[in-house]
Amino acid sequence: MGLADDPFTYQPTRDGRLRISRGAKVIMTLGGERAGKLLKALQAAATEDARQQLLARATGNYRRGNERTARPKTPQRR
Repeated sequence: MGLADDPFTYQPTRDGRLRISRGAKVIMTLGGERAGKLLKALQAAATEDARQQLLARATGNYRRGNERTARPKTPQRR
């Protein structure tokens, strides 16, 4: 399931916070300078895909490409 299947949504609040949701569940709420910077970046993003990437990075919910698959442990020789 990727960003196209289950996209992030965001909603700025009156008090300057930014509420980020995915799948009808609020994942996190940003406030202060971080929320302001992200909101400006989201508004300046050229495509929806770019906005999705920004939201994924802000939440920490994205694959970095350096994950390794688990390997079975081999017994150590003594």
